[in-house]
Amino acid sequence: MKDITLHAKWLIKAPLTEVFNVMTDFEKWPDYFPKVAESIQVVKRDGNNLEMIATVKSFGKKFPVKMKYQILPGKGYISDNENPEFGTSGHEEFLLSEHPEGTIIDYTYQVAIHRRLLRIIARPLIGWFSMKYWQKAVIDELRKRLEK
Repeated sequence: MKDITLHAKWLIKAPLTEVFNVMTDFEKWPDYFPKVAESIQVVKRDGNNLEMIATVKSFGKKFPVKMKYQILPGKGYISDNENPEFGTSGHEEFLLSEHPEGTIIDYTYQVAIHRRLLRIIARPLIGWFSMKYWQKAVIDELRKRLEK
């Protein structure tokens, strides 16, 4: 089975530290990004490694997700996520770098779709819709919160 790889870069006109602080304050994501997160709870923490359970919103539905995050201090995070109800798992990289105008977000998400029928219809839907939605629900909200 082939993964679907989603990738985009965005510029946020805010200091890297501010972007990092918001994006790694996971339990506040339902407040910061209500279009994608209904609830997030850290269930295990070992230094910069976290395990979380969440209820996320996608395609007009709510889904339980198990997430394992590694925070990369001052650089972002990587995570592995499992959504048994939707039949997907994924590897996410949210990497930050400084830019003269603010912070570059380099975002990659590799999605594995485990249900055969869903793979047939999901590839074009996930490939196009997901990144547009992520930009609107997360990146645009981040800009509203941090850009002056």
